[in-house]
Amino acid sequence: MQEPSTTTATPDVVPTNRVRVRWMFIALLVIGGVVNYLDRSTLSIGNTTIAKELHFNTIEMGLLLSAFSWPYAIANLPAGFLVDKFGAKKMFAIAATAWSVVAVLTSFARSFPFFYAARVALGVSESPFFTSGLKVSERWFRKDERSLPLSVINTGSQIANAIAPPLLTFLLLTMSWRGMFVIIGTFGFIVVAVWIKLYRDPTREEEIAIKGLELEAAAAKAEKPASWGSLLKLPNTWAMVVGAFGIFYTVWVYLTWLPSYLETSRGFSLAATGWIAGLPFLCGIIGVLTGGVVSAAAIRRGVPTIRARKIPIVGGALLAAAAVLPVAYVDNTFLNIALLCVGYFASQVPIGVIWTLASDIAEPAQVSSLGSIQNFGGFLGAALAPAVTGYILSATDGNYSLVFGVGGILLVVGALSYGLFVKDRRPAAVLTAEA
Repeated sequence: MQEPSTTTATPDVVPTNRVRVRWMFIALLVIGGVVNYLDRSTLSIGNTTIAKELHFNTIEMGLLLSAFSWPYAIANLPAGFLVDKFGAKKMFAIAATAWSVVAVLTSFARSFPFFYAARVALGVSESPFFTSGLKVSERWFRKDERSLPLSVINTGSQIANAIAPPLLTFLLLTMSWRGMFVIIGTFGFIVVAVWIKLYRDPTREEEIAIKGLELEAAAAKAEKPASWGSLLKLPNTWAMVVGAFGIFYTVWVYLTWLPSYLETSRGFSLAATGWIAGLPFLCGIIGVLTGGVVSAAAIRRGVPTIRARKIPIVGGALLAAAAVLPVAYVDNTFLNIALLCVGYFASQVPIGVIWTLASDIAEPAQVSSLGSIQNFGGFLGAALAPAVTGYILSATDGNYSLVFGVGGILLVVGALSYGLFVKDRRPAAVLTAEA
């Protein structure tokens, strides 16, 4: 194929100083992720306090803790399409404004229906966040670079999870749970203002400097884009949905029930829980980055791209299962917390790479769409986790053995789904040409 005369760039060209601005945009998304997940964590941290004040039982709290995830999962499907259609700048700004408004309104909740509706609205409004990050990475980075920025973006959620217990517990104790919701909502409005002011898509010249011949090859293939619905006909799509379901389920057991577990089963005070619950999430920050680094290193060593993504996804999920399954049977407090930390670290190793895998498999015009479908599967698991946990605890008088057992089994299911059924299914001619 003859190359256009407008550029002689290749994928090995070092980007100009102007292109370095892309890392500032990744930093903005990290900050956005921190605020995004602080919003999600407010109910988990205020779990016992809110339940006591508003007289919610464990089943009602389980339903509330899952109320975010069901609409979030469903809204991910149109969110990915909308990000592909309207771009990351507009959709992220709309989403962050909406979730900040909802956070502030939640502070006025005085009944179960109002609280439930607010959590549903929060789930819908936050759905474009990660697909926006995926689109930003697709626009500003080559395929072989994307695992690192996507992993960095996902550290935002882990930073939030790590600081949420002490920070939100402090706000809860000093300003009440209602003040906690207002403060976190205000953070979101600040993020929106900065995002609108600073973010932009790359110019054509910047894209050429970044992607070189990769850009030209993508343009040549884009003569007839496939429809969004065509993704649902692909075996890889369904394997990714099932795999994400298994991994996200256990992650959300941590996110929604860990503080309550530490208080009720391990006997920690509310103040102590605020600090101890942050330890696994600190390990999660390292886990997300580890996945991106391992995947990128494998590619540099010549491992095929899809296999390089599957190594941290499958390995992380299996290690997490090995740590999570025995948690409830360990009496020693130090060992119990250590297992919780290892389990969460390992469960986060796949997270950034899962999003990168979507950008590897999908065509450029469908990157956010495939990422959102995969995330839909993940948040079906996330939606079930809090509610199922609530019912298990109600039926077993607060025993967490089955809670962690189910989580460990589903981690194995996730590992097998990605490991056995996600494959590079491109035509042999394409693979030969790339080699």
